[in-house]
Amino acid sequence: MSINHNKPSPLETAAAFIVDKRRIFYIIYLLLIIFSVISANWVSVNNTLTDYLSEETETRRGLTLMEEEFITYATAEVMVDNISYASAEALRDELEEIDGVKEIAFDDTEDHYTDMSALFSVTFDGTSDDGICETALSEIEELLKDHDTYISAELGNTKAETTEKEMNLVMVIAVVIIVTVLLITSRTYMEVPVLLTTFGTAAILNKGSNFMFGTISFISNSIAVVLQLALAIDYAIILCHRYTEERETKGPREAVITALCKSIPEISGSCLTTLSGLAAMGFMQFRIGLDMAIVLIKAIIISIMTVFTLMPGLLMSFSSLIDKTHHKSFVPDISAVSRVVVKTRYITPWIFAALVVAGFFLSNNCPYAYSYTNLTTITKNSSQLAKEKIDETFGTANMLAVLVPSGDYEKEQALKSELESFPQVDSVTALASVEATDGYSVGDSLTPREFSELTDIDIEAVRLIYSAYAANKEEYGRIVGGIDDYRIALLDMFDFVYDLTEEGYASLDDEMQEELDDMHELLDDGKAQLESGSHTRLVMDLNIPEESEETFEFLSTVRDTAEKHYGEDVLLAGNATNNYDLSESFARDNMIISVLSIVFVLIVLLFTFRSAGLPFILILVIQGSVWMNFSVPTLQDKPLFFMSYLVVSSIQMGANIDYAIVITNRYTELRQKMNKLDAIKSSLNLAFPTIFTSGTILASAGFAIGLLSSDPAVSSIGIALGRGTVISIVLVMGILPQLLVLGDLIIDKTSFSFKKK
Repeated sequence: MSINHNKPSPLETAAAFIVDKRRIFYIIYLLLIIFSVISANWVSVNNTLTDYLSEETETRRGLTLMEEEFITYATAEVMVDNISYASAEALRDELEEIDGVKEIAFDDTEDHYTDMSALFSVTFDGTSDDGICETALSEIEELLKDHDTYISAELGNTKAETTEKEMNLVMVIAVVIIVTVLLITSRTYMEVPVLLTTFGTAAILNKGSNFMFGTISFISNSIAVVLQLALAIDYAIILCHRYTEERETKGPREAVITALCKSIPEISGSCLTTLSGLAAMGFMQFRIGLDMAIVLIKAIIISIMTVFTLMPGLLMSFSSLIDKTHHKSFVPDISAVSRVVVKTRYITPWIFAALVVAGFFLSNNCPYAYSYTNLTTITKNSSQLAKEKIDETFGTANMLAVLVPSGDYEKEQALKSELESFPQVDSVTALASVEATDGYSVGDSLTPREFSELTDIDIEAVRLIYSAYAANKEEYGRIVGGIDDYRIALLDMFDFVYDLTEEGYASLDDEMQEELDDMHELLDDGKAQLESGSHTRLVMDLNIPEESEETFEFLSTVRDTAEKHYGEDVLLAGNATNNYDLSESFARDNMIISVLSIVFVLIVLLFTFRSAGLPFILILVIQGSVWMNFSVPTLQDKPLFFMSYLVVSSIQMGANIDYAIVITNRYTELRQKMNKLDAIKSSLNLAFPTIFTSGTILASAGFAIGLLSSDPAVSSIGIALGRGTVISIVLVMGILPQLLVLGDLIIDKTSFSFKKK
């Protein structure tokens, strides 16, 4: 491209402005960096995946109702090893004295003591984000520092803090890898600082601008920076290589302007495919996809802007140093590989076809996991190790909440009894079944005489109390027709009598008043957790896994049982229902991601290459790599976190196809000057440095995330991304060239733009 026209094009004018006014751009970016460093602290990180469930799912509706109407106190499991039962009892008493500890469940059953190990189930006097809970947990750790202790608790931002520490280490390793790869593939040493400055700026701006979303997920927060560097580094490499080529015949200013003009269309086309793949995630029913999509799309756009507006100025400013630091190429010559690829073009495509078919069927049988229960990570944090030890010693817990309309204690007790009859249920906690005294539960309804005998209050006084209760409820027929047969639930009567004593309308002796105060405190606490004005919560302790076909079938049984008593106004909430809802939405999300990512990328490729046949060849190669990638868990018989498939398949389709575009771009250019065999050999040689650089960085970043993150979701995404990138590189370098050569005639006939010379 020549820039010496009498009347430069708008693109040339814009490029010249960016280069000539580079100092203004430096000042703008410096101010943005300062702002971003400050605003990065404004971002709120959400650690709970269930918050991203669709509002229509039963789990989300149940969790929302519980958040609005009930208090769920924070809990912790504290296991002390090598301790006698007597010592454990003494330790429990000490733990109960800690400020912020509400209660501790501990007894001599196997649920709490076995094989010289004690398990204290701690309930804190606040919710999980209450500072008093973290303070109390710190005091527990201090008290038990001389014991063999394992503590499992999720309080405050512990998950986010742990993930951030791990990602900081990943970031350091990624930077080392990036620098190493760039040193190997660069043409001058001074390229490396320019590239790092460009993408360091983009990373800081992206992290700092996340505040505009208010809250982002811990997954997006943890992997966005690393993926941004890995996904967008090739944009800068393209511009850098173009500049080096142009510098051979032009001065620094002209070389930068020409390189930028040539790079913008190429980078924009490559960028659009990445954005298309990421955009497909935004259509997921599981809204974590939208969260990741908007964060990563913004990251790519910011990266593009820094490459187009900051990097040209840096190349110009450091042009003299770039000229002085040229070195010999460390990239190996792959001419021999190119010859092998050409010679085997009639053989390996058939092997590829067989692998694609096998990959399709194997990936469709991939064993997916919808919770962390069955997933393992190579790196484990202290909380995970403690949880594994506790589960190994005392077994796993699977809690399920059943939400039903409140007000009918007889129905509640009947439902509790029926649920407890199932072998999958260890226990059911319900407010109506809380023991009051003398064998009565607070949900039992008593006549005046039964209440008089229970409390030793004179029968006439009790009748007056019952009459006052009926009048308060405007049930005057009870008073006229006789009060002796009037039955009132103990829970309601205790509350009514307590209110009468508080307002001074009734008085009890000191002993009875103390008992009433204790009962009121117990019931008030129980109501806060188990009963609101409109709903009652029954909490079930199940002895089946959180995620299994048996569990999903039993959820239907529980729902049917509750609906027999309450009709359709029943909601279930818990890890099991969450897993079920995720499994139901996965089929839809999988189809949407697969179809939209292919359609979006196909449209971009169609207009990029202006050929109807060429895009299908590229799509076939990358989609084949996706299927092969997710055949691995099937062959390993190892569960894959469902979200890893959705995220990585869209990234693979949107980002890895850039490698295919690089080779295809070179081939279509060279094909106009030489025969197809020479064109493909030259294309491989010219494209290899870019593909090797970008691919190595993305694969290394993925594997680093997978190996160093203790969060199963983040780790699973990293491993799948690294593996998928390696497969894509192999297919792009080995199979795509052969398909381009074999499909040369089809490409030519379906082209509506160029013709071979």
